[in-house]
This record gives sequence, C-alpha cells and structure tokens, in this order.
Amino acid sequence: MLALVPALAGAAEVTATLDRDHVQLGETVTLNVRVADSTGGVAAPDLRALNQDFQLLGTSQNSSLSVVNGQASSELTFGVALRPRHVGVLQIPALSVAGGRTAPLQLTVTAPDPAAAAATQRDVFMESQVEPAHGYVGQQLTYVVRLYYANRIGGDAPPPPQVDGAEISALGKGLNYDAERGGRTYHVLEQRYALIPQHAGRIEIPPVDFQGEAADPRDPNSFFGATVPVSASAPAQSIEVKPAPADWGGSAWLPARQLSLSLDGWPTAQDTPPRVGQPLNLTMNLQASGLSYEALPALSLPPLDGATVYPDKPVTGNRQDGQWIIGRRQQSFAIVPERAGTLTLPATTLKWWNVLTDSMEVAQIPAHSVTVLPAIGAATAPPPAATAAAPGEAAAPGGAAVARSVVPWRWIALASLGLWLLSVLAWWLWQRRRRASSVTPPAAARTSARSSQLAFLAAARGSDPAAQVRTLLAWARAERPTIQHLGELSAALDDAAQRAAIDVLQQRHYAAAPSHDAGANLAEAFKRGFAWRAADAADENSGLAPLYPFKLH
Repeated sequence: MLALVPALAGAAEVTATLDRDHVQLGETVTLNVRVADSTGGVAAPDLRALNQDFQLLGTSQNSSLSVVNGQASSELTFGVALRPRHVGVLQIPALSVAGGRTAPLQLTVTAPDPAAAAATQRDVFMESQVEPAHGYVGQQLTYVVRLYYANRIGGDAPPPPQVDGAEISALGKGLNYDAERGGRTYHVLEQRYALIPQHAGRIEIPPVDFQGEAADPRDPNSFFGATVPVSASAPAQSIEVKPAPADWGGSAWLPARQLSLSLDGWPTAQDTPPRVGQPLNLTMNLQASGLSYEALPALSLPPLDGATVYPDKPVTGNRQDGQWIIGRRQQSFAIVPERAGTLTLPATTLKWWNVLTDSMEVAQIPAHSVTVLPAIGAATAPPPAATAAAPGEAAAPGGAAVARSVVPWRWIALASLGLWLLSVLAWWLWQRRRRASSVTPPAAARTSARSSQLAFLAAARGSDPAAQVRTLLAWARAERPTIQHLGELSAALDDAAQRAAIDVLQQRHYAAAPSHDAGANLAEAFKRGFAWRAADAADENSGLAPLYPFKLH
C-alpha cells in the first residue's frame, strides 16, 4: 500500500462532461475534459475511440486560475467538437488523460426538428435553407445560413459548404439583425450563397459548422471572464435538380427569373436619314436575373445586304441584388451602308426558360428598316423629260392641237439639221480646247493633289484613324473628284495591298480593332501614289465627261 502512494499522488482529478445530452442529427456537441490542479505539460486525451460514432470537428485547450478564500486552484480544459454520425443512444467511452480516467457518457441523438433548437433555449444554434427547394441544371438557387446567438461570442464566421456537383459563391458580405425564437431574442448573422447545380439528380449540401468561444455565465469563479468553447451546426440540405427539357434543341439553355434583350441607336422617323459611308452606331444589351454572364450567349448581327458590320469589344459583368445574380452582356456595332436604298436589319430572337412560370419564353428585337441616302455630292435620278406631253393634252381645245398638226414637216427637218450642225461645231471647239489644256495640267491642281498626299502620309504615320480616313479621301478626291467614301476608293484601285490597307483602316476606324504597325503599313502601301484600275484611268482620260457622277455596280 505504501508503494502505491506516489502513483496516487501523481494522478490528477479528471472529469468529462457534455454541453448537452440530447441533440438532433446534424447538430454538434462539445465534450469538455477537465484536469484539476494541473501542473502543466499535460498531453491531450486519445480520441480515436470516438471515430466510430462521431465526426471530430476540432479541439481547443483552455487554462483557468481561481482564488477562493486565499486558496488558489487551476484547471485545464480540453474542448472537443463532435458531430454524431447517426441517430440513437451513442456511447462516449472512458478517456485516459494526465494519469486519470474519465467516466463514460451517453448522448441521445434524434432526427432533425427545425423548431427544436429555439425551443430548448440554446444560447447558440444555426439554421439553413435553400430557395427554391428544387430547380434546373444551371439555374441559380439561393442557399441561406443563419447563426443565432443570445450572448456575445467570438470566432470566425461559418465557412461556405463544399458541395459536390454545384458551384457556390457568396452573395454580399452578410446581414446582421435581431430575431425572436421561442420567446427569446437572438442576434442573427445571415449569409446567402448563390448555388448553381452542374448536373441533374439529387445534390447533397453538408452541414455547416461554427466553433467559437463564449463567456460562461454559470461560472461565478471565472477569472477575468474566462471563456468556454461553443459550437453549432446548420442542418444538411438536399435538392432535386431537373435537366433541361428533352425538346429544347441545340440553342443555349438559359433558365432565368427574368431576361431582356434590346437594341439602341437605330434611327427613328424623327432622325436625319443616314447616308452612304456614314456609320450607324448600335448597342445590343442582354440581361438576365438568376444567370451569370458566363452562361449568356455572345451577341452578334447577321451579314447585311448593302452594308458592312464592324463589332466592337463586348462588355460583360455580374451584379447582385442581395439574393440573385444579374448577368449582363453588351455589344456595340458600327454598320456602314455601302449603297443607297432600304437597309433592313432582320429580327433577332432568343428563347429562354422562365423558372418562375416553368415555361419557355422568347425575347425578341423586331426587324428594323431605314432609307439610306446617297453620299453627299452624289447625283440623284434625272427628272422626267420636260418635253413629255401632259396627260390632259389630248383633251385640250381643238384650236391649239390643230395648229400644231399643220406645221410643215420641212421646217422641222431644217431646224433639226441646223441644231445638229451647231452641236458638231460646239463639240469640235470644246475638244480642241480640252486638248490644249491637257498638255500641261494646271499648277493649282498638281499642287492640291501633292499637298493632299503629303498630308495623308503625315497622318498615316500617326495613330488617329479618323484623321487617316479624312486625309486619304481628300487626296483621292483631288485626283478623282467622284470618289465619295472608302468603299468606292477600294473598288477603283488595282493594287491588292492598297485595298487590304483600306480594309484594315476601316476596321480600326469603325470597330476600334487593334493593329500593330498599322500606320507604317498604311504609309508604305500608298507612298508611290494610287494604283488606279485601267478602266478607271481610261474613263478619266476620255474626251467626254461621264454621264453619271459615280459608277454603278
């Protein structure tokens, strides 16, 4: 017996307690192992025997010192957060620590009851919710976690769950408010998450755990507000996810709460009609509530008859209204008419699935048409001949008609012969004057073309596409006054490199397309002057002026 005294003296007093002996499945319970009058250097207990019935979420260690009637005492507490694996009466076996052994404990685990947490007057508990409870692949659901606490607590906010088969992201920074449960007021920390299923079927959302510390109001001997570990767990959730309808087809699957498609910038009846070569700047907008912009299709316009479409860089992004993601795509276009007449933009349609009404809907931009005027300076169609007889002439009084019918035919013949001789003489004199003037071009014309060329080459070495377009057209019109826009200039040139340089210039001007060394390539293509087509040169050097101010294609 005397030999056992040293061993008994070295064994510390150890106890094990549970913060509650009844929990619901999905909730957590804290096992506290206390070592009284510890002298330090105490190893944590071996917890491997708990793995069969419990999931070990974490451990903590806390030391406290108290003085009562001049007598000091210390205590070391090991806190273990446990989550039961199944329903039933679970056993916590005796644990060895600091040379002592704890008594075994029992924990009763029941099926989850959402209202039970508040009814038990717990200081800390959690709730979880999915809105709506079911949905489609790709549809945004909202997962909500709420932490209720009656007194001040410390610790990190609950982390988001790791969900297999779904993307999850936080919506905002969380809400703080007060709520009443079971006749008791609680502070609430609420966090919402966007949950987007990636496949059909059943998706399980695991419990969300919280571990923190709180002052123990039941311990009047706590020194300087010593804390005790607290924990809570939000129940697991499950959702049923449906696939897209079998007859949806090959178009993009867009399950949304709301979707809008619009087009801005098309000329109205009150606007000035556009002209050939003048760009129409349009902006198409697509916005959907409950969908990220990554799920929205790219925006485009079909090829247009009589115009060229230059798309700009798209603008995309997401915003949140606190509960739903709102995705947005914006695409700008420059439409350059190439000929006069009616320009028609076909209707644009996009089908989507309304998750609120569980039905398909179609967003549409209706067809638009506008009349394109000729370029400034272009000739219009000649008016009807002034000599045409009026429709009512045959019904005029008989005197005038009879007088015209008796005019002798020989006077008409002589007058026609005289007019023909005058026309031949006028043509001969005009041709002679033109040949005399074509020997040496006027100095003013040569100077204008040369100065325009130098102005363009200077602009080509810069980075302003608008100035390059303006100076290139001015130079071309100095040599070919009928040129109205870059499309006509490209058609009149015989050099492929010059036509390619004009295409790149139009893209940079109207679509803001980036191009490396664009200025150097542009100047290189035109440094030796315009390479006019042979037919154009022959027309320019012909003796007669053209019947129409520009060529018809």
